[in-house]
Amino acid sequence: MDLDTRITRRQRDETGLVIDDEAISPVAHVAEPIGRGPVFETLLDYLDPVLDGDLPPDAYVWGPTGAGKSAVVTALFAHLRPRRSRLGSIVHTATHDGPGRRSAPSFVYVDARAATTDFGLYHTVLDGIVEESVPTQGVRTETLLDQLRETLASPSCRAVVAVDHVGESETDALSAFAERLDGLGDALAWLAIGRTPPADLESLPPTKRIEVPAYDTGTLADIVTSRAMSGLDAHALTYQQSRAIAAWANGNAHDALAALFAAADRANECGRSRIDDEDIAHAREAIQRPCVPLAQVLTLAPNRQRVLSALLDVDAGDRSSVEDTAAAIAGDVDLSAGTVKRYLYEFADDGIVDRVRTDGSTSGRPPSRVEPRFPTRVFRRLHERGGPDTV
Repeated sequence: MDLDTRITRRQRDETGLVIDDEAISPVAHVAEPIGRGPVFETLLDYLDPVLDGDLPPDAYVWGPTGAGKSAVVTALFAHLRPRRSRLGSIVHTATHDGPGRRSAPSFVYVDARAATTDFGLYHTVLDGIVEESVPTQGVRTETLLDQLRETLASPSCRAVVAVDHVGESETDALSAFAERLDGLGDALAWLAIGRTPPADLESLPPTKRIEVPAYDTGTLADIVTSRAMSGLDAHALTYQQSRAIAAWANGNAHDALAALFAAADRANECGRSRIDDEDIAHAREAIQRPCVPLAQVLTLAPNRQRVLSALLDVDAGDRSSVEDTAAAIAGDVDLSAGTVKRYLYEFADDGIVDRVRTDGSTSGRPPSRVEPRFPTRVFRRLHERGGPDTV
């Protein structure tokens, strides 16, 4: 915990176990991710050409769920954006202000879960490059693309674009993003971030590949401890408990923080000032492994999130089939049972819920019980609060 955080904690007048639930949220990133120094150095090596007035090559950053890929890239780009003018002066010196000199690039982060269309992609990139506001309505995709190309054609404009969460169930493949971004010309370099190993991709990724491995148990325990110190009462969690959570999470920071959040929420609900081992056990048992990252669930359309929220309130006896589940949910979300049923099947296709076969008493296809595959207690709290603050 940094000094500013310590002072802020003492200025607050809140009492209880949970002081700042955002600090323990698995969808919130910190400004200085723990235990990722070597990855930062590798990414800075990759960006070294910027100091010589050039753009880096396109790249693919990959690693398992919960390895901190998004945390590292968002933190790095957040630090680089305010330093663009300083980088520009370095480039100026390195190139002796020759006639071919171009300014330091803009650093633009794109979340593929949010930018799900061509318009969304081009809008996010253009908005990250220009100072003026880019309209979100009343503009055709082709017009926006022309504006982006015209902007990048200026000798004073270049960009390094990070596209996160490529190749997931609801986002386009790496090859689709590569085709769109390559079509913007030589003034733009991109790095895509995904989970799929390069050898398993359907198309050949860039030759520059950066792996982000899973966390080791010690580092993950430090992350859990740091988040707990920032968001909970100072004596709420022991280091032994942090290490137990980290060992269970097996290198996955998302699952570790989801367990911390759920355990803290349960203890707080019971009026305790400390998390006990039973809270942690309940939290772990309620998180299916593997589970869908909560940030992925919280970027779904509001109607779909309402369906998932209502699903958590359906009694087990009313979830014996998709049809029964849809009927139980429909009245609470002001949607037809047919629409809810379609959503549930799509959730199953995307791995957000499981359709667990149950024994049917009639002939034909056995009915399927619907089970969430995301941390339900944490989702409920974050959904009530309005979704992720940082994804």
